[in-house]
Amino acid sequence: MTAMEFNFKLISLQDNLKSFALSLTSNYNEAQDLVQETFLKAIKYKDQFAEKTNLKAWTYTIMKNTFINNYRRSVKQNTTFDSTQDLYFLNSSQESGLESPESRYGSNEIIKAISNLEDDYRRPFEMHIEGYKYKEIAEELELPIGTVKSRIFFTRKKLMEVLQDFRIN
Repeated sequence: MTAMEFNFKLISLQDNLKSFALSLTSNYNEAQDLVQETFLKAIKYKDQFAEKTNLKAWTYTIMKNTFINNYRRSVKQNTTFDSTQDLYFLNSSQESGLESPESRYGSNEIIKAISNLEDDYRRPFEMHIEGYKYKEIAEELELPIGTVKSRIFFTRKKLMEVLQDFRIN
């Protein structure tokens, strides 16, 4: 495929890419920036595009990965150091306008519900909310990764049932 054909096909995806970008960002200006960044990366790495494959899927993947990387970068930029001796990392909270469960109800109720779970479900869930990855939990508890994922899923469902009175409408 010549550079001209590649660019023409890429431009023809613009409306689809705008819609996808808007679904990711929920902000028109950010979506426009994401589309432009996707075009730049697609043109820059057009040599990596395998002919006779799906250009639309390839550009969507570029856009999705760009969005994820930008999001991670913005989270890191909002991370500050705590000046205590322990040097914890703290994420700056951003006002979402929604009330969090912890602010509406005491965290004691949530902790109590978690502690009442069976050990087989409680321990993977606790590790997950502490920030461990599924793979790390599976290795630590010597369980298959699918088992870890399902236990965390079922624990969430169980906690939603138990804490039903605490849900925000």
